[in-house]
Amino acid sequence: MWMLPEKNQSWVSEFVLLGFSSDPMSNRVLFFTFLLLYLSSVLGNGLIITLICLDTHLHTPMYFFLCVLSVLDVSYVTTTMPQMLVHLLAHSRTISFAGCWLQMYMFCALGLTECIFFVVMAYDRYVAICYPLCYTIILNWRLCTQLAAGTWTCGFLFSLIHTFLTMRLPYCGPNVINHYFCEGPSVRKLACTNTHLIEMVDLIISVFIVVTPLSLILASYIRIALAILKIKATQGRCKAFSTCASHLTVVTLFYAPVTYIYTRPSSSYSPEQDKQISLLYNVFTALLNPVVYSLRNKDIKGAFLKVMGRGRVAW
Repeated sequence: MWMLPEKNQSWVSEFVLLGFSSDPMSNRVLFFTFLLLYLSSVLGNGLIITLICLDTHLHTPMYFFLCVLSVLDVSYVTTTMPQMLVHLLAHSRTISFAGCWLQMYMFCALGLTECIFFVVMAYDRYVAICYPLCYTIILNWRLCTQLAAGTWTCGFLFSLIHTFLTMRLPYCGPNVINHYFCEGPSVRKLACTNTHLIEMVDLIISVFIVVTPLSLILASYIRIALAILKIKATQGRCKAFSTCASHLTVVTLFYAPVTYIYTRPSSSYSPEQDKQISLLYNVFTALLNPVVYSLRNKDIKGAFLKVMGRGRVAW
């Protein structure tokens, strides 16, 4: 049952984002720190996208999925970081109701898409290791594009449900969000009505989008581990394991904080702690993905050196 605001109350037209600190000196330090992190994330992921597009040797399903992941990471971190950087230096930290609605929708959509997309990447490794001779036949370009498009569609659809239900709640004051962006649970705390139903719907979506993909990834890697153990040559085992280690590292960095934030009971909600934990899956994952994939990958290193060689010749 929806509660309407009293006659002497008015609907909230904008929100105020508290961010991390109210101290100007601390905010300047945070500004330069987060600016460096943001630029590193964009440049690192942008480099991977560029290398994969330019080098024809990287036009394989594995690198196609890695390219899509980099696009997701750049988009994901861009939904929150630029505004946070502005608010760290500006006197006003307001965001319009519509702006909050859009930011919540895009952040949730990209996050949900990435959750599902990790399953696709796990399936790619499963086919590559368990059926190496049929790899390019099973994962043809049509299936690759369908899998990528399907994950984006699911992510944006589920995000629409979450955002619509959250922003449809009546907000009649206060309007101060104890976070650095419009995150669902933080905004929902300001609603002047019972949010139990919305929390139940969010929990169901979280279980479906977080727990189910995580279970599928775990099942894939159990099959992969069994297949690797059957490889007699030690060098072959090491090569097969190294192709999966990067993906497992990224999955762990992303899923650990996401599972904690979105699958726990609302009674354990802690604003200050949640702001710090959200940085892990929003900022640091996007920053570390290029590092994890490029440092362990000879193909990416080779493509980088090839592009640098072309640049020197051009000069």
